[in-house]
Amino acid sequence: MVSVLLVEDDPVVRSAVGRALTGLGHAVLPVGTALEALREITSSTFDLVVLDLGLPDMDGADALRMMRGVCDVPVIVATARDDEAEIVRVLNAGADDYLVKPFSSEHLAARLAAVLRRARKQAPVEALRLGGLTVDLDRREARLHGRELNLTRKEFDLLAYLAAREGKVVPRAELLANLWNLPGRHDDQTLDVHLSWLRRKLGERAAEPRFLHTVRGVGFKLTAAG
Repeated sequence: MVSVLLVEDDPVVRSAVGRALTGLGHAVLPVGTALEALREITSSTFDLVVLDLGLPDMDGADALRMMRGVCDVPVIVATARDDEAEIVRVLNAGADDYLVKPFSSEHLAARLAAVLRRARKQAPVEALRLGGLTVDLDRREARLHGRELNLTRKEFDLLAYLAAREGKVVPRAELLANLWNLPGRHDDQTLDVHLSWLRRKLGERAAEPRFLHTVRGVGFKLTAAG
């Protein structure tokens, strides 16, 4: 049984889509606001999210970006907005598919099955181990001496990127380009702030690194603590 979080503010549409999903054998949790959706995403596990963009408390695209900050659950955007620029914007924000209202239950079922099929086809990847640090890419979990680290989505992405290149100095520009889609000469503190948070969760300081090392003027590298 697939668990679906249905985010739709219109009670009539929410009821109809909920019935269609339930009829397909899925477990459905319907909510009407972005705040409710974010609360559920951070406290429960879902196989898929169906997300409307026209929510009363927040634009759905902004809610999507916030969801992507905490989890990788597949998201199908279902909305009446059908202009190409909007579709591109939402897909770039992290949506896995886009469905324009009105749509039939058969159309929704086909899109849902396709998205889940793609998500499940991803081959399992062996966890990365650097001394007492383990980074599980499939589960998106990191453990330090067996204790799970409470990382945000971007902190995990940063740790996983460096762990996959153990011992290699990764330039600052490469991290900004691949993890934030920012130009290499971007000079704000985005990367530095995330590195600081990550170091704190690894139980170390920049002055006394064990795993995360700064190579001044070049970049950063992750090594197994000695």
